[in-house]
Amino acid sequence: MTLRTNGRARSTSRSTRGRPGGRRKSLIGWLFVVPALAVYGLFVLTPLTQTIRYSLYRWDGVGPATWVGLGNYRTVLRDPDLVGTVTNSLRLVVFFSLVPVTLGVLAANIIHRVARGRLGTIARTVLFLPQVIPLVAAGIIWGWLLSLSGLVNQLLDAVGLDGLTRAWLGDFDWALPAVGMIGVWVLLGFCTVLLLTGMSKIDVTLYEAARIDGAGWWAELRAITLPGLRYEIGVCLTVTMIAALAAFDIVYVSTGGGPGNATAVPGIQIYILAFLERQVGLASALAVIVMLLVLVIILPIQRLTRRGAR
Repeated sequence: MTLRTNGRARSTSRSTRGRPGGRRKSLIGWLFVVPALAVYGLFVLTPLTQTIRYSLYRWDGVGPATWVGLGNYRTVLRDPDLVGTVTNSLRLVVFFSLVPVTLGVLAANIIHRVARGRLGTIARTVLFLPQVIPLVAAGIIWGWLLSLSGLVNQLLDAVGLDGLTRAWLGDFDWALPAVGMIGVWVLLGFCTVLLLTGMSKIDVTLYEAARIDGAGWWAELRAITLPGLRYEIGVCLTVTMIAALAAFDIVYVSTGGGPGNATAVPGIQIYILAFLERQVGLASALAVIVMLLVLVIILPIQRLTRRGAR
């Protein structure tokens, strides 16, 4: 019976596709899709293909290019400074991704449980406000706040912790964590609002049943909230990890990659190699390696979250 039904359904779908009306609907669908595909191919796939091609040549961007094969990739992987930029971007993942997502879960849980109504709206607005500020402006603002005479050091002086004051963005040990804290400030609101939206979809009766059984807030968070937010957490991790690995604006404005190479990230180094040192092939190779690194990190996260959301 099942086989006959499936066969009948397949024959029906074939007959539908063969009808003039079905072909017309398919054509109309493609007419809507083709412009988007054309734009995507022109502005994404074409530059990506060109970047991969450039990475196989030694080229200054003007004169003739020389074929070097995988030579640029070997240079990137053997140069300690270039490898160090990738290492710095991986360290920024902790600040740009893990910290905002963790704090976002806690902040969203508190707002969802306690701060409802107008108070919840104010909390969401305040947390999300940094997301609408241009990253260049955020870098400039935090450059002032973290300077030697900035507000952060003034507050430390006021509470008697003047021994901790320093030029945060000019210190070799603290410059990268300071840039990371700027990323936390920018991305926390995005994670919080997205997770709050996910919490509103969780069945309230699950919390009521857990409270009847005597579960505390931690047990509710671990057994109900986190499993229910699997997909939203995956989106947060994806967006914030890409922001960390592709960081440029905040780092360029706040530190320029300094002091020394303490905050140098691939985005800064690609800019320097391509536009200042005119090593387009080497810059392209570094960009391709960063792209592959993003795929290696992001694809498993996407697979796990999609599997859990089924």
